[in-house]
Amino acid sequence: MAGMATHVITGAGSGIGAAVTRRLHARGDDLVLHARDAGRAKELAARFPGARTLVGDLADPDKLSWAFSHQMLPDRVDSLLHIAGVVDLGPVGELTPKSWRHQLNVNLIAPAELTRHFLPQLRAARGHVVFVNSGAGLTAHADWSAYAASKHGLKALADSLRHEEHGNGVRVTSVYPGRTASPMQAKVHQQEGKDYDASQWIDPESVATTILLALDLPRDAEINDMTVRPGR
Repeated sequence: MAGMATHVITGAGSGIGAAVTRRLHARGDDLVLHARDAGRAKELAARFPGARTLVGDLADPDKLSWAFSHQMLPDRVDSLLHIAGVVDLGPVGELTPKSWRHQLNVNLIAPAELTRHFLPQLRAARGHVVFVNSGAGLTAHADWSAYAASKHGLKALADSLRHEEHGNGVRVTSVYPGRTASPMQAKVHQQEGKDYDASQWIDPESVATTILLALDLPRDAEINDMTVRPGR
């Protein structure tokens, strides 16, 4: 992606999102960082000087349109990076509708709603939408039903969007990281009752490298899907 570009990023506060944001901030790109509330937005603005923020609760996608109507949206969007996510493990026999809705809202419905809002800017810029999915978006295991369902749905969203927007010059990439050292992974280990050793899993910087590879690829090609697995 030549020259200074404008990126809208969810999940910029930790893990893969923070790694991607640091890299784009360091090279001087224009950043619009999504935050769930004003307090989080203030933290992100202090952490990444010069970045703009956009406030809206991904857990309540029905209200995103209202929230955005009261804020200044960027006129140009070169990339929309969906990196935020939540996970709550449990067997189907124990997961409540509240847990299902929360994971589907944050991991699937909110990305669809954000994409809808920014499609005009993405079309005008011939931009790029990146969905940071998960290995669970390709294979579902015991106790991962709700999270995997949300990520399988995210794959379907990305695939449909790619076909719909190809003629408009919008590129769409899904990235499927394996277990990555992050606060989310620490939570997963806690839920699994296992000790957490960050050194055993993918460094978020490595996933960030693959995302920037997709963003910076010349216009004669696009990466549709990338699977990233722990090398240890």
